[in-house]
Amino acid sequence: MQALRTYLADFISLIFPQLCPACNSSLMANENILCTDCLYNLPYTNFHQQHDNIVAQQFWGKLPIEAGYALYYFNKGGKVQNLVHQFKYNGMQQIGNLLGSIAGKQLAQNPVFKTADYIIPVPLHKKRLKTRGYNQSACFADGLAEPLNTKVELDNLVRTVATNTQTHKSRFARYQNMQEVFAVARPEVLENKHVLLVDDIITTGSTLEACGIELLKVPGLKLSIATIAYAE
Repeated sequence: MQALRTYLADFISLIFPQLCPACNSSLMANENILCTDCLYNLPYTNFHQQHDNIVAQQFWGKLPIEAGYALYYFNKGGKVQNLVHQFKYNGMQQIGNLLGSIAGKQLAQNPVFKTADYIIPVPLHKKRLKTRGYNQSACFADGLAEPLNTKVELDNLVRTVATNTQTHKSRFARYQNMQEVFAVARPEVLENKHVLLVDDIITTGSTLEACGIELLKVPGLKLSIATIAYAE
């Protein structure tokens, strides 16, 4: 019976092959979501081993963060861009959970990130959330939670204004676009806590900065930042 199931699974995969969302190659029977080559050879940053990495430096003089991190380097037209596109726009939420798990295992090796009390994803406005059906940053946060042995705090950091896309804006325009966009609904929950703020891609950091400004208004709050990718 088991042999028959294996045969049928192989037959179905031959006709309707599952493809790696990063490189578009067919997945083997023992591969899940990512092919083995991409799983091991995507451009990892190893920022969890570097306290003064590029992500942390991006907030120097702007936000007093404890630590900064990105899992991958993001290059236009590269495999990470393919991966994030499939995750963000084609409904492959499982990609976010997988990448969160990979990142969480790295961050669990870092004593700063291990002290996080809550993980908070950058929120979508309710209109955008209704259109997309899910928040990609929340999927990433869910994957991070187990290896870091901490909790995801949803609906506390809220987006009060529906902004336009940041994609084609200049650095200054992105900063302006994010002013007074976010608010903390229940600050008492976060008092004297270490919060890990997470997003999908960091470019100028304006969205994360705007979120961080609001979070750091909470008494005693310490802030760290983690993303799936850093855009060079």
